[in-house]
Amino acid sequence: MKLQVPWFRPAAWGAVLGSIATMFVGFAWLGWTLGSTAERMAAERTNAAVVVALTPSCVTRFMQQPGAAAKLAEFQKIESWKQREFIEAGGWATPRGDKTPHAGVATACAEELAKTKT
Repeated sequence: MKLQVPWFRPAAWGAVLGSIATMFVGFAWLGWTLGSTAERMAAERTNAAVVVALTPSCVTRFMQQPGAAAKLAEFQKIESWKQREFIEAGGWATPRGDKTPHAGVATACAEELAKTKT
């Protein structure tokens, strides 16, 4: 016995095409994301927030050191692409309690110090 349902094939194709269209619209226009994309975006925002929060501390520690004016003059004579390394080596971009400098903080700190007048 063979069951004849003439509407089944068009209904199945409609369901398949409808689900594909829903996914396309959702990911393209409604802002749906995969879990991995959401994790990456959260990590980027967290890192950006850390840089924004710790950059003033880095600049302050640099400017409060003994002989800050001389160090600032030395810093500003260095090529711009090496200034981040100078900040990292000095320990100003190392957050309290950490052992390694934060590269993003070092870069932002170097940019702020480059704007400072001697």
